[in-house]
Amino acid sequence: MNPTLILALHGTRSPRGRAVAHALALRVSELLPAPVHLAFADVCTPTVADVAARTPGPLIVVPAFLTRGYHVRVDIPDQLTRAGRTHTHLTPPLGAHPALEEVALRRLHQAGYRPGDALILACAGTTDPHAEADLEHTAHRLSTRLSTPVHTAYAATADPPVAEEVDRLRRAEHPRVALATWLLAPGLFHDRLLASGADVVPRPLCPDAAIAHAIVDRYLQALPTPDTNA
Repeated sequence: MNPTLILALHGTRSPRGRAVAHALALRVSELLPAPVHLAFADVCTPTVADVAARTPGPLIVVPAFLTRGYHVRVDIPDQLTRAGRTHTHLTPPLGAHPALEEVALRRLHQAGYRPGDALILACAGTTDPHAEADLEHTAHRLSTRLSTPVHTAYAATADPPVAEEVDRLRRAEHPRVALATWLLAPGLFHDRLLASGADVVPRPLCPDAAIAHAIVDRYLQALPTPDTNA
C-alpha cells in the first residue's frame, strides 16, 4: 500500500481560505492512488500531530508552504515527534516547486500587468531568515523572467508593508504599481493586498490545477526507491 499523504497547510480563520484548502486536498486525492488527509500547522484543526497520530502505516507530509519558515523547519517536525512519527518523510515546502512560479506569472498577466509597471512580490510576512532568503530568491527569479526589478513587501509581520512599498514607488514617479501575489489562498492577507492601492492585484495561487499536480510531484519524489535486489 502506498504511504498516506498528509497535506499540511498553515491554517486560516477565513471561510474562503478553508474552502480552498479542502478543495485542494480533494483535487490531490483525485490525482493520487493513495490516501490523502488534510492537516493544519496552526489556527485550524485537525493539526498535523492529530492526523499523524491516528493514521497507521507510512506517511509522507507535504507542507503546502511557500518558504522554509518556522512551521516547516520547526513546528511540523515537532508535531510529528509528539505524534510518535519521527520517521515520517517530510518533503521540501511547495514554494520551491517551479510550478508555483509559473502560476504566479500567469496570475500576474491575467490581472493586467504591463511591461514597465513597478513590481512588488507581495508575501504573507516572516521574520525567519530562511524564509526571507527563499522570498528574495523568488523575487530574483521573477525579476529575471520579466527583465525588471522586483521589490519584496509583506502583508504582515515584516517590513516593508505592501501598502507602504506601493506608496514609495508612486512617490518615485512610477505611474503604475503591480503586485505579484505570493499567497496560496484568499483571506486577511490577500484582503490587505487588495487595499494596498496597487493597480494590479492578482488572485492567490490557489485554486489552480498546477498546484495540485505540484503536490503530487512532491509526494512521488518522496516515495521509497524499490529494492531491485529483493
